[in-house]
Amino acid sequence: MKAIVIDEPGDENCMRVGDVPTPDLPAGSIRIRNVAAGVNRADLLQRQGFYPPPPGAPETLGLECAGDVVEVGADVDRFAVGDRVMALLPGGGYAEDVVVHAGSAIALPGALGYEEGAGLMETLLTVFLNVFQLGDLPEAGGVLVHGGGSGIGTTTIDLVKRAGGTVVATAGSREKCEKCLELGAHAVANYKQDDWVAVAREATGGRGVDVVLDSIGAAYLERNLDALANDGALVLIGLMGGAKAEISLGALLTRRLRVMGSTLRTRSVEQKEGIVTAFLERFGADLAAGKIRPVLHDVLPMSEASEAHRILKASTHFGKVVLRIS
Repeated sequence: MKAIVIDEPGDENCMRVGDVPTPDLPAGSIRIRNVAAGVNRADLLQRQGFYPPPPGAPETLGLECAGDVVEVGADVDRFAVGDRVMALLPGGGYAEDVVVHAGSAIALPGALGYEEGAGLMETLLTVFLNVFQLGDLPEAGGVLVHGGGSGIGTTTIDLVKRAGGTVVATAGSREKCEKCLELGAHAVANYKQDDWVAVAREATGGRGVDVVLDSIGAAYLERNLDALANDGALVLIGLMGGAKAEISLGALLTRRLRVMGSTLRTRSVEQKEGIVTAFLERFGADLAAGKIRPVLHDVLPMSEASEAHRILKASTHFGKVVLRIS
């Protein structure tokens, strides 16, 4: 089958379309004829050799996809051949055929196209896991999300607003700030010029947010804690701004703050299935009705995977970049 092949880790030019073996179909899994795949920053890291796939996962890039079920493994009763699905993957999305555990797939709503479905799973489950489950967002609570124009940022705005919470986002341009407000963010700070801690506190009546969802890391650590309300949680999902920082632990003690790191890719299939089930219980009706859909910045053919990576690297996008596989 055709897939994006990397002969040696490197820059965007190291990717090419080539032939790879079709994956086997173990029990509990489904085979998807892939139509589209989402592009994520984790793909850029893996391309450079910094984020290897978990044991047993395909070496091919791609953490989410959408397509048609063409084969069903033993012990699978949730899906049948011909079903339209979208799936969370440990790898393998930049390929014509994808095999994934059935518990990591969701029926693609009729109101959504394949490209939309391909841009949903990674962000929906990342936000749900880290804001609602690990962050334990209280009813009508507040969330600060960095990178409001990213797939994670736009999804956070959608889900938190849908849950009745307050969303504060950061973005790097006036245009992106305005788009975040149009999506439903209650307040937005331009991180290049605004005091986003002050913006977060003002938006929450001075108390601070209950959850900070952060992909920056060290550069933002101290200010993230300043933005939190008492009993709040900082959930770290990336290290774009460095991996080492120093803080005073006194604030964690006196304000009862929680700081945690989280990844989705390396979790077990049982854990992922549990996250999918809990997400559907909370937001499944809105998803099925087509009320939850991604903001798509661009859809490119698989042959232009290099350009898709350049777009993410430059942060010129607002929403998701998706590859059309077939």
